[in-house]
Amino acid sequence: MTPATGTPTLRGAAVGRGIGIGLMYGLWKPRVLGAWRVPASGPVILAVNHSHNIDGPMLMGTAPRPVHFLIKKEAFVGPLDPFLRGIGQLRVDRTSADRTAITHALGVLQNGGVLGIFPEGTRGEGDFASLRAGLAYFAVRSGAPIVPVAVLGSTERRGRLISALPPLRSRVDVVFGDAFETGDGSGRRTRKALDEATVRIQERLTSHLDRARHFTGR
Repeated sequence: MTPATGTPTLRGAAVGRGIGIGLMYGLWKPRVLGAWRVPASGPVILAVNHSHNIDGPMLMGTAPRPVHFLIKKEAFVGPLDPFLRGIGQLRVDRTSADRTAITHALGVLQNGGVLGIFPEGTRGEGDFASLRAGLAYFAVRSGAPIVPVAVLGSTERRGRLISALPPLRSRVDVVFGDAFETGDGSGRRTRKALDEATVRIQERLTSHLDRARHFTGR
């Protein structure tokens, strides 16, 4: 973040990527598939399923470009607050229309950066069964393509130090899908247009997740 504006910086996200690489490859065994599908430049949104607490850091460490994630404000406590801000992550209040978070997220895309979103809103089954409209809003508003990402860890309970984490040194598959545009070509940002876009996005994300599970055997 820059001291004056509090906006996220690419340099900060790049530092976060370096930390993610060290931690994720040190504690688990990531297998990255399809990273070449992420556009090498320009704005892009990574839409990630969310079933483990390491999904965000895992993507930060395996994506080919630095990522700015929208992260729930509850995570920004104590020393984690300045740390997360320093590595370019975005604090968002999920209980309201957080204008500051929206402005910063759109700024990331306008500057040609990578925005990471958990479209389900919170950690759960990680199956994209319930999507919030935020992903559609950012995609339609910015015109940035969406790249679906499936993070698939072990379902084995034995060997886990924490239930929400895959067992240490276990393989975690990170599967990137084909980039796609979500707008209908009209440029509309009405509630109806966003609802329709959300349905289209959900179909693409669910389809990618099914293919990723079939391919990896997860």
